[in-house]
Parts: sequence; structure tokens; C-alpha cells
Amino acid sequence: MPPRTPPTRFAYLGPEGTFAEAALRSAVASSEGARYPHPSVAAALAAVRSGDADAALVPLENSVEGSVPATMDGLADGEPLVVTREVFLDVAFVLAVRPGTALGDVRSVVSHPHALAQTAGRLADLVPDVVPLPLSSTAVAAAAVAAGEYDAAVCAPIAAERYGLVPLVEDLADTPGAVTRFVLVEPAGALPAPTGNDKTSLVAVVEDRTGALLDVLREFAVRGISLSRIESRPTRDRLWVYSFSLDCEGHVAERRVGEALAALHRVCEDVRFLGSYARADGRENRPVQPGADDAAFTEADAWLAAIRGTA
Repeated sequence: MPPRTPPTRFAYLGPEGTFAEAALRSAVASSEGARYPHPSVAAALAAVRSGDADAALVPLENSVEGSVPATMDGLADGEPLVVTREVFLDVAFVLAVRPGTALGDVRSVVSHPHALAQTAGRLADLVPDVVPLPLSSTAVAAAAVAAGEYDAAVCAPIAAERYGLVPLVEDLADTPGAVTRFVLVEPAGALPAPTGNDKTSLVAVVEDRTGALLDVLREFAVRGISLSRIESRPTRDRLWVYSFSLDCEGHVAERRVGEALAALHRVCEDVRFLGSYARADGRENRPVQPGADDAAFTEADAWLAAIRGTA
């Protein structure tokens, strides 16, 4: 397989001023390519599938609010895409207003539902008589406040700066230290080379039968592969049939990981490979168990070939 060509056109969940833009700025220097905001996760992924962008940076999960369904569903359906990189961003919220607005003047607050959920307690204390309203993104909320449509937005500091707002309250989150995990998604093709500390992501669709999930987990356990994430999602095309979105330690180029995926292909209705890429959460993969490294697989192949007389 030819080496990967670095992307130079990046789509991201917009508009300008979102946490996605901040994550992209932290991961890719401005000199490395052009950036194009899109109104939704689906639109950003569609830009990659259509060839209008080389890669898309989209949110996958938040340490407080959990997974982002639009991204999980967008990767599970449609033309296959693969994750080539993950990016972690510390999430800090401010209550942003137009210059001259005091706390007592705030009669409306808007933001993305995840942001409102992560700041619900503080907002209840600061503006107890205001019912926050959800919008499509924190940056859209900031733009709407700048346009005079609402009084205050829960947004990232980058959005307040971008739209000429001032932070009335900083460090607004109920749970400090929240982190959002973003993934860089590209067309299926050449994968990043193994680094020795990688993750592999996939979606497995299982039959509606007793023990189906156990069969999936067993294929990882018997090969000494640890899972770092597992979540169920409805397949949406059939009632009560679920897919499982998984992250496991290791790279598909490793024999143990490759054999686990091949085994899942046999026991599952469908398996969608979502990429192998360097781990970026600051953690180290667990040591490979004795007998599960590539050298052990090679030795076992030679032993079996000798028995069969094919060596």
C-alpha cells in the first residue's frame, strides 16, 4: 500500500470559534493546510466523502457528557472513513455577552446542548430565572449573541474573542477539567504506521441472540487485547438490533489485533474498521502478554507448517 499523503484541506464542525476549530488549531499548524467550517458533523464528514476536503476533525466523546451520537452514527454509516489521529482538548466555558451587559441584564442564555449540560449548575446559580436554549454549536450561540438575538452564550473563549464578546463569567463548568476527544477522519486507504502505542477503532454489528456480545469480547480477551471503550448504538434500520462501537489497544498491523478483527468478521453480522492510529491521551498501552506478540505468532506458524509438512 502506498504511503499516506498528508491532508491539506481540513473540514471541521463550525462555524468559526468552535471547540473543534480550537482542537484543529492545536493539532495542525495553519501553514499545513486550509480550514473550512461546516454546519454539522454530518456535513464535515460528507465533505471528505465527496472529495471537497482531505480530512475532517469532529468531536467523538466528552469526559463528562459521553459520546457524540452524530459522529458515532456518521462513521458507522455511509462510505467508509478511517480515523488517522485523535486530539484531546481541555474544555473551558465562559458566559459571553456583548460589551456593557451586566449579569442582571441577562434574560436569555444559549449554547450547544452538551455545553448547557456541563454548566447547568452554575447557570442555575447565576441566572436562576433563565431557561437556557439549545443551539447547534457554541460558536453559533456566540454569533447569535453578537447579533443581538440573545443576551448571553456559553461558549469557548475563542468564540467570545472571534465574535467581539466579553466573558462575563469564566470557568463556568460544573465539573472542572473536562476534556473532549476529537478524531481526524480521512478516506479509507493507507493507515498511519504503528508507533507501539496505538488504538484501533471499529464498529461490530451483532445478531439479536444470547451471548452475542460475549462472543465479541472473547475474541479480544483470548488474544490479550484490552478494550479502552465500548458503547452500543441502535442500527436504526432494524428494531432491537445494535452495533457496538469499540476502541482497543494495538494496531491492525499487529498479528493479535488483525486476527481478532478477522475472527469478528466470522462471528458478527458486519464489522466496520475505523482505523488504527497513535494513542494521544497520555496513557501507555498495557504490555503485550507472553505468547501474544508477533514473534510468538510467527513461531506458531512455523510449528504448524512443520506438522503439515509445508514448511
